[in-house]
Amino acid sequence: MNYRIRMRNLREDRDLTQKEVGAIINKSQQGYSHIEDGRAELKIEDLITLCRFYKVSADYFIGMTDN
Repeated sequence: MNYRIRMRNLREDRDLTQKEVGAIINKSQQGYSHIEDGRAELKIEDLITLCRFYKVSADYFIGMTDN
């Protein structure tokens, strides 16, 4: 699974907006949208922050495992 799909699914499963999650990684809604849409890459620091926020492993987040 592409990490962008997992990223969107995690956000939507928790009924969060792009603006809300973007604020967690210090991005605007547009900046966050660019990551989800593939127009920008997710920085490793932001990956770590999002994994902690969602309480998931990096392997799960990037699609290497389904649990």
